[in-house]
Amino acid sequence: MDLKEFEKNAHGLVDWIVRYLESIEEYPVKSLSQPGEIYNQLPENPPLEGEEFARIFKDFNRIIMPGITHWQSPSFFAYFPANSSPPSLLAEMLISALGAQCMNWETSPAAAELEERVLNWLRDMTGLPSEFEGVIQDTASTATLAAIITAREKITGYAVNEDGFSGSEKLRAYCSTEAHSSVEKGIRVAGLGRKSLVRVAVRPDFSLDPEDLERAIVSDIKNGYKPFMVVAALGTTSTTALDPIREIGELCSKYGIWLHVDAALAGTALILPEFGWMIEGKEYIDSFVFNPHKWMFTNFDCTAYFVKDAASLIRTFEILPEYLKTRTRGGVNDYRDWGIPLGRRFRALKLWFVIRSYGVEGLRELIRSHITYASELAGRIEQHPMFELMAPVPLNTVVFRFVGRGHHNTDSLDVLNEKIMHNLNDSGNLYMTHTRINGKFCLRMVTAQTNVTLDHVLRAWEQVVETSMKMETE
Repeated sequence: MDLKEFEKNAHGLVDWIVRYLESIEEYPVKSLSQPGEIYNQLPENPPLEGEEFARIFKDFNRIIMPGITHWQSPSFFAYFPANSSPPSLLAEMLISALGAQCMNWETSPAAAELEERVLNWLRDMTGLPSEFEGVIQDTASTATLAAIITAREKITGYAVNEDGFSGSEKLRAYCSTEAHSSVEKGIRVAGLGRKSLVRVAVRPDFSLDPEDLERAIVSDIKNGYKPFMVVAALGTTSTTALDPIREIGELCSKYGIWLHVDAALAGTALILPEFGWMIEGKEYIDSFVFNPHKWMFTNFDCTAYFVKDAASLIRTFEILPEYLKTRTRGGVNDYRDWGIPLGRRFRALKLWFVIRSYGVEGLRELIRSHITYASELAGRIEQHPMFELMAPVPLNTVVFRFVGRGHHNTDSLDVLNEKIMHNLNDSGNLYMTHTRINGKFCLRMVTAQTNVTLDHVLRAWEQVVETSMKMETE
């Protein structure tokens, strides 16, 4: 494909993208494809000769599109969002066209310096301490792994990186029973072993219980273990529960423990002044992560990771072979030393486009509206005699279940709610997921998609009610 053909096809693709976004509500939100359906339409062997783009794109529409779940639909209420926006899409086009690999300052000075400035913007927008320095990672999972490894090295005097585990470290990390699975995965990948992670009990609002945390720390010290890290959650995955940062931070300070805060979704809410209370005790935080690619309208992948002590992060990950030495080293940020991958995309560009296009006030307006929609939905659930709200709703996630006319036992209600969820998702009109609260199967809706409106939320709620009532009598 030469540049003339590229230009023609690119114009056609932009037209298609606009039509797709304009008509996205006409698609079933969750793909209705069956396992193997896409795979079996693809040829067993690749083509020997090149094919025309028109033919490739025809197969994209015919084969691929039916297998797509439409995350940008305003009726997407599942998981946490992976939001996009027009300015972010435009930035992605430029990022792909430039094709820059931004590992060092010298491989694209603009990428490094824009990243430094935009992360400073985010730090100040969210109210993090001014001494924090930021770097863009691909996902919160990677950022949490970087925090775990950095904390491991700091507590061992950087000996594990040098000599490997001696077998005598006996390190302990702590998180709540509601913490994200990436914490355990990071502990495993860091070579610490699953048993070195202690799951702490939660309070009635599903936030980490500081008293239980201190009991676990004291017990471990007594038994010869070395506590080295606590992962606190701002916005747990099941319910967006908010762990008490100040109380946890005071314990970490008392026992010399690294405090990492996983705010993957909820960190975006910190741009609202009225939610600054979520990080009271921020002076105790050692590292902090949140995902603009979840709730700040920036295409996946784009994770903002902040550290109080950047020198420890760099010391943990830097490796300097001859072919990566540059004249500017030491006077600039070479972000390849700030995490696990060497190669890095120019992710800062889309954050820059998004923040400048919406402005801080524009972002705040959207975030507030999403929180308001969740509150409205929660109120309707509480008022309905046949539904039960299963967790507090501090942000944009509503967890509830159908209880019917009161003649069901727990097991039958679990089965019924699961059937209700599948029926709703198979309708194509909306997509929601589930969780378990105190062992009970619950429906879960997140009102945080970029273009969601109160009308979308209320239409979904009406369908939930109608479907639930109908299925109880079947």
